Amino acid sequence: MVRGVWAVLRMVSTKSNPVLKSNVPGASRVVASLQRHIYTSCVRAISSEVKPLQSAVRMPGITTDHLDEKQVKLLAEMCILIDENDHKVGADTKKNCHLNANIDKGLLHRAFSVFIFNSEEKLLLQQRSDAKITFPGCFTNTCCSHPLHTDSELEEKDAIGVRRAAQRRLEAELGIPMEQVTPDEMTYLTRIHYKAQSDGVWGEHEIDYILFMQKDVDLSPDPNEIKTHCYVSKEELQEMLEKAKRKEVEITPWFSLIAETFLFKWWDNLHNLKQFMDHNKIHRM
Repeated sequence: MVRGVWAVLRMVSTKSNPVLKSNVPGASRVVASLQRHIYTSCVRAISSEVKPLQSAVRMPGITTDHLDEKQVKLLAEMCILIDENDHKVGADTKKNCHLNANIDKGLLHRAFSVFIFNSEEKLLLQQRSDAKITFPGCFTNTCCSHPLHTDSELEEKDAIGVRRAAQRRLEAELGIPMEQVTPDEMTYLTRIHYKAQSDGVWGEHEIDYILFMQKDVDLSPDPNEIKTHCYVSKEELQEMLEKAKRKEVEITPWFSLIAETFLFKWWDNLHNLKQFMDHNKIHRM
C-alpha cells in the first residue's frame, strides 16, 4: 500500500512531469489544484500507514544495558522451575525467572534463605548492594539465592541440593570459607511461597527453603553483592522493622514476611528447632 502511494506521489510531484496544457481558459489552475489535492491525499495516506510502524519500532524492550555487568552475567544461570507443590518441571534462566511478565504468567522457581546466628545469638544481616537487580539496597537475612539446575543442587533428599547451594552462595556473597558452613550444619526448617515485585520489570516468585545455623564464621563480603553487613539482637531487629514501617530503611519482602510470622519464635528456640521442622507444608504468604 505504502509503495503504491509513494509511486503516485512521485508521479505527481516530480518536476520532470509536464503540466497538462489546455486551450480552455483557467484549465492550468484547475490542473494545479488537482495536483495539490492528490499530493495532500497521498501524504495523509502515507502518514496513516507509517505512524503505526514507527510506534512498533519504538516500543520499549527489556534491556540490561544499564545494569551491573557482573550481575547481568549471573542472569544466565539456570534456576529450577517448579509447580506450586515444589515439584520440578524444568529449568530457565535467572533472567526469565525474575521478569514480572513471566511471573504474572505463573513462572515459579526454587530458592533458599539462610539465617546464621553467632555464639551471642545475634543474627547476621546483609544489605544488598546497589548493583543487585532485584531489591537493591534492601536489608535482608544472611543470604538469599537459588539452587541451580545442576546434578548436585537438584538432589532433593533432605534438601541436600538446596543446602549445597546455600554453602556455595555463602562463600560467593559473604566470603565465608565453605568448610565453615557445611550442609550438615544447616537445619532445614520449612518452605514459604511468596511473590513480590521489585520494580516494573523485575520481581520474585519463589518457594523458599528456610535454613538455620548457629556458628561464628569468618566474613569477607563481595562488595558487588553486599553493601554492608551487621549482627543484630532481637531488640535491634524489632527496631529495624519499625523503621521499615516508617520508610526509614528498606527490607526485602521475604525477610519482612518471615520476621513478622515465624522468625522470633524460631529465634527463641535456637537449641530446640526440631519442633518447628515441617517438610510437608508449604506456607503461602
